Amino acid sequence: MPNGTAKRDLPTKTCPVCQRPFTWRKKWARDWGNVVYCSDRCRATGRP
Repeated sequence: MPNGTAKRDLPTKTCPVCQRPFTWRKKWARDWGNVVYCSDRCRATGRP
């Protein structure tokens, strides 16, 4: 029996720049509440 959580069960947000959904990543565990953009490229592209 595998350990962990299925990707479909992780929280998601929508990027305000590209309008694509992105899922929670372990890298963002401490500050998921502050994550707004899906990538560095979207963050650099512009602020909505």
